[in-house]
Amino acid sequence: MGGVFSRLIESGDPVLMRQALAWLYGFVRPQRRAIAVLLGLSLVASLLALAQPWLVKTLIDEGLLARDYQTLWHMAALMIGAGVLGTVLSGVNRYLHTRLSGRILFALRDDLYRHLQQLSPTFYGRRRTGDILSRLDGDVAEIQRFAVDSLFAAVSSVIGLLGAVALMLMLSWRLSLLLALLVPIEVLWLRWMRRKVEREVRSLRERSADVSSFLVETLPAMKFIQAAGQQGREAGRLDQLGQGYMKQLLKVQITEFFTQAVPGTLTSWCRACAFLVGGWWVIQGTWQLGALIAFSTYLGMAVGPVQSLLGLYVAVQRMAVSLGRVMELKREPVAVSEPQVPTPMPDGPGELRLEGVGFAHDGRQGAVLDQVDIIVAAGLKVAISGASGVGKSTLIDLLQRFYDPDRGRILLDGVDLRQLDLAALRRRIAVVSQDIVLFRGTLAQNLAYSTPDASRSALEQVVRLTRLEGLVHSLPMGLDGALGERGQQLSGGQKQRIAIARALLQDPAILVLDEATSAVDEATEREVIAAIDQLFAGRTRILISHRPSTLADADLHLQLQDGQLRILQQVRVDHGH
Repeated sequence: MGGVFSRLIESGDPVLMRQALAWLYGFVRPQRRAIAVLLGLSLVASLLALAQPWLVKTLIDEGLLARDYQTLWHMAALMIGAGVLGTVLSGVNRYLHTRLSGRILFALRDDLYRHLQQLSPTFYGRRRTGDILSRLDGDVAEIQRFAVDSLFAAVSSVIGLLGAVALMLMLSWRLSLLLALLVPIEVLWLRWMRRKVEREVRSLRERSADVSSFLVETLPAMKFIQAAGQQGREAGRLDQLGQGYMKQLLKVQITEFFTQAVPGTLTSWCRACAFLVGGWWVIQGTWQLGALIAFSTYLGMAVGPVQSLLGLYVAVQRMAVSLGRVMELKREPVAVSEPQVPTPMPDGPGELRLEGVGFAHDGRQGAVLDQVDIIVAAGLKVAISGASGVGKSTLIDLLQRFYDPDRGRILLDGVDLRQLDLAALRRRIAVVSQDIVLFRGTLAQNLAYSTPDASRSALEQVVRLTRLEGLVHSLPMGLDGALGERGQQLSGGQKQRIAIARALLQDPAILVLDEATSAVDEATEREVIAAIDQLFAGRTRILISHRPSTLADADLHLQLQDGQLRILQQVRVDHGH
């Protein structure tokens, strides 16, 4: 659907184009006051620029040629004053323009990032991370440049064009006909080049995304690449991608060169004709030299804005490519939605109930769950087993509402998950998986990621419970020691202990261990689980593992197979204490 949407955007579908431009305008509208100030400055700067050639004309014709030194002095003083004022306005304009551009750029990027935060794991499973980064960075920046830079360039060009044409007509309406001949030719040429520019720019964006995806994929896996002795092969792949990007970049440069070069050449010919005709008039004494110089200058000032306005064809095509790519992401449906009026989070011990639950992934055969009815009483230690790929992790994703059931409902302490505040629900259900996420920062920051307000004593307590004292002592600054990016210097067991400590610090109603102890030895695993059992006595614990020792001593053993969640073993436990 995304590719279709992008093509419709670029082909000019009015409905989709209005939707995309309305989204973009939503970020420009709050900056109306800043835009008005900049437009005012642009108007003053354009008027100053238009005044300079006329001052030169007056200086030559009424000062130099008339041998009037006082007029010469006055014109020189006005030129100096106009130059100083123009320089000051240019500096102020640049500062305000940069600030406005930054505000709109980061507002666009923030909106897109917040949308990406709501998308399901399925979306990230089928999308290349490098391609997402390319859209979030390069394409958003291209849209911002069009929304701001092209706006002010267009306004300045219109002011400059109207002013230059008016002054040219005042100097010579007959020579001004050259402009009427030049503009239609340039319009036809740029219309003919528009589609080619669009095609080449889209291909360049795709080559850039290929390079980004390669780097995102290989840099975190560098240790494995080195161990496999495949550095040369990966360097060769990067070189091929780089050559492809460079080849396409050069094609874009050549296309854009010819797009601008032909109008530029025509403009030079036009100015040469103006000098030939106007120069003959000067020689014949029917026109003044200063008027010829001013007319030639205004001709360049008129053709420049015409080229800028016609160049908007190119800018529009570049923006349309980027806007289409960004709107593909914006049009990605959010898998789950927040309730308009959330039900207060139940303060129960964590009873789970599945009532007629059915769920299947899009594009896959077979249901993960098919009319499942089961009650998991609060406080039980639950083991879930099943073959790889059967959907055990998807079941946990349903509990955390990364997806909603296609049929039926899931209740937490008697309340449908869809009625609860999403962030509060996910705080109540902590999941520790085998894929540990660590961020660049200190050990304390990683431990307290889900609970940033955690006290120092709470951090020290979970360190003891998960046997992380050795790691703390090995870091130069203890809990405040840096882990580095993704904690690559840590062992698998250390990463998993950090993840378990993070979940314990979250203090949820339900704790899920999804292969969370697979990287530690069985002795350490027994100690960790014993600590969890002690800390979470009376709360629900769900353990998923292929290791029988992990699932031992469970109160309830469930097996997921063929879409059904069957009870293999159930032990009656009294939690009344």
